[in-house]
Amino acid sequence: MDVALFRHRLRTLALLSLALACACAAPKPRPDALEVKDLKIEGTDQVREKDIKSKILTTDTPWWEPLWPFDKGPSYFDPNAWQADLRRIERYYQARGYYQAQVVSDTVKPEGKDKVELIAQVREGPPTKIGNVVVSGMEALPQEHQHRATLELPLEAGDIFEERNWEGVKELIQGRLRELGYAEAEVGGEVRVDVATHLATVDIQVQPGPRYKFGNIFVATDANPQVAPKRIIEQAQGSVVKGEWYSESALAEAQARVFAMGVFGAVKVNRGAPDKEAATVPVVVDVREAPLRSVRLGGGLGVDAARQEGRVLGEWTNRNIFGGLRRLTVKGRLGYAFLPSIYSSDKHGLIFNLTNEFEQPRFLFRDLRLQASLSAEKGLEQAYSFIGGRLRTGVIWQPHPDLSIFPAYNLEVYQLSGQVGPSDRQQGVPLITLGCSNTTSRTAPCNIRLSYLETTVTWDRRDDKNEPRAGYYMALSVQGGGSLLLGDFTYVRLQPDLRYYQSFGLDQQFTLAGKVRAGSLVPFRNKATGLKQSSIVNRFFSGGGNSMRGFNYQRLSPQAPIDPTDPAAGTVPVGGNSLFESTLEARYRLTQSLALASFWDTGFVGAGSLDVNPLRDGLYHALGLGLRYLTVVGPIRVDIARRLNIGPPLPVQGVGYTYPRSGTCFGLGGKKTLYAGAPEGLCTFQLSIGEAF
Repeated sequence: MDVALFRHRLRTLALLSLALACACAAPKPRPDALEVKDLKIEGTDQVREKDIKSKILTTDTPWWEPLWPFDKGPSYFDPNAWQADLRRIERYYQARGYYQAQVVSDTVKPEGKDKVELIAQVREGPPTKIGNVVVSGMEALPQEHQHRATLELPLEAGDIFEERNWEGVKELIQGRLRELGYAEAEVGGEVRVDVATHLATVDIQVQPGPRYKFGNIFVATDANPQVAPKRIIEQAQGSVVKGEWYSESALAEAQARVFAMGVFGAVKVNRGAPDKEAATVPVVVDVREAPLRSVRLGGGLGVDAARQEGRVLGEWTNRNIFGGLRRLTVKGRLGYAFLPSIYSSDKHGLIFNLTNEFEQPRFLFRDLRLQASLSAEKGLEQAYSFIGGRLRTGVIWQPHPDLSIFPAYNLEVYQLSGQVGPSDRQQGVPLITLGCSNTTSRTAPCNIRLSYLETTVTWDRRDDKNEPRAGYYMALSVQGGGSLLLGDFTYVRLQPDLRYYQSFGLDQQFTLAGKVRAGSLVPFRNKATGLKQSSIVNRFFSGGGNSMRGFNYQRLSPQAPIDPTDPAAGTVPVGGNSLFESTLEARYRLTQSLALASFWDTGFVGAGSLDVNPLRDGLYHALGLGLRYLTVVGPIRVDIARRLNIGPPLPVQGVGYTYPRSGTCFGLGGKKTLYAGAPEGLCTFQLSIGEAF
């Protein structure tokens, strides 16, 4: 594709997208409607003004609205809604325990010809506190069950009485009893508030009912189902076992197991009517089949200072190709990459990946699946370009919806070229650096073969895979390759990964996320070269939107000079045998579609394996800010990071390399001494889709 034509189309697409977004802004409800410039609720000493605003209809126009055309537009004043909101404010105070709170005045203040400022004055009054909590109705239950049902309730004498806690404590006790087998447990009660003493007496009344065990499983499905009910029952039996005590967590796990079969658009697992004589509860699995064949199309864009890439994506799936729910998926990615950028591309070209994946469920037994895939790929990286293919076959054991163990055999074959500059200049990385046995040429291609066994263990307890806000994720990958498997390299590769998410606030708007990832690649002696050598295709790299954001795409790595005779030609990353990354990120949702993030990233990639200590050998740090526009396919993410001057320059192979003596932020300013992470710039900008982790 002609570069100038590609740039023109990219600019045209950006302008068209902006125009469409602006066209979607909310119009005025009436020609004479007034914009709400500001909304103030005064006198809020005990309850946050922000919390009150989140519970009323009237809102003010945020300051960023003119700068962000993707939002709903300005907020307009509705007198009827405002009067209703004044009553909502009082009711919200009552729900928070302030039963004497009043809105004593409200003001609608004109601001120019077409705007108003709204002010509501509140008198909060004293709070109502809990005087006594009485729980009755569980006297006949075992003492252990009574203790577990009432352990650490969120209602204690002396606390301010809040209605949300009152409703929550009833649900909590009921849920705990049902988890213990009391399937018909009901919890009610009443609260008596003495306005004179500002004390509340809480009376919790429990009706536990009999204790039940699981009975038979029944399936409700479509009129002419493609999936046999016995297959659905078999999956549900992985969690719901006849004769065991009833629990709602088992129902939820059974629902997840059935949905993971991948052929249903909707799944609901409920208890049926209890059999009081047999003391059993039947289970009903209600499913609605999705189309067994599907096609998905999409696209993507990745932008930073080291790589810019556009791509289109396609996927075709048949979920019952040979019967028995055997699945065949064909996935393709076609794109064009510019390195380092579309405006100054020393290297650019077509890239693609085509993958065929076959999966056989219930291989030998219920929780074991056979999976085999075959891929062909062409790609461009900074130190090399490649064309090759990959074969993988293995079994996935998934005894729990959140736990999977995947042992597999992998065979990868590549043709590598170390050329990194225009062909007329013949610049390149020595093939020995890439892991090739050819030690003389810098530009001639070479062939390598990786043959290895890999086991991946994953325990995923995140609430959402695309935008997690709670839970944790743990994974461990172990690879072992060698000549006994007909590969060119003998090595062991370990990579653990740990992530944690916790959200706070009434609407869980603030999320704190953390990640730690490490890796070690231990190569053994290569018969062809006599060296303890690894291949560049399975070394570690860091940098970019999903790793250490203080560096651009894969730039955190040992480097090799493009031209040893000319230091000004620059360097390219060649990967390392050790990795350490950590991230602490705070995410805050401003609106339903817009979020801010701040982060602290650390990272290290070293040439050594087991003898590496990131704290000793140079751990790099970066601080940054990000903006997220939330979509159904994941957030569109913009991150800007600034690396701190902590750590040494990046290691560059060869003798006599001259580091730059000034590190700049996007070409502006800079340090006049040798700085951490040289020769890379101190600041990065990255645009991508999906959360960083």
